[in-house]
Amino acid sequence: MKYRQLTKEQFEGLHQEFALFLASQSIDVKEWNQIKNEKPTVAEDEMNVFSDVVWDDVLTKTNYVEHFSETSANLFKCDATEIHRIAIKINWNINLLTQDGFEWLMKNPMDNSVDIFKGSKVYQSERNLEIFDLIEKGSNISKGEIFEYFNSIIS
Repeated sequence: MKYRQLTKEQFEGLHQEFALFLASQSIDVKEWNQIKNEKPTVAEDEMNVFSDVVWDDVLTKTNYVEHFSETSANLFKCDATEIHRIAIKINWNINLLTQDGFEWLMKNPMDNSVDIFKGSKVYQSERNLEIFDLIEKGSNISKGEIFEYFNSIIS
């Protein structure tokens, strides 16, 4: 597998798409139920292939990823050949995971207690694998507003 299998909830949310995926392989509901019961490894393989297809599609469309902790934020812009990062560190006891903490940061980006670093690098492996790794480590896909806000401040 290239990524990881979708969760049960993700499969449930993509029920129609998975049915179409199976249909594209000439597998109907009756046959799928038979495969699940009689050949669980084949069923697992089908679910893994579908998961990789879904992940690849999602990651290819992903342009921004972000990760917040109580006192830091890592904002990523994922271009075709390189990834750009804005790292923000707050040097006092704040919780950016709360609405108040986040709003404070957005209103005070140039405060003396805020350190902002910016950098870029070429992907070391396949683009989608690197983005997937960030997601697996706790990052979330975003629309990029926060990245672009800070990028405009520090450019």
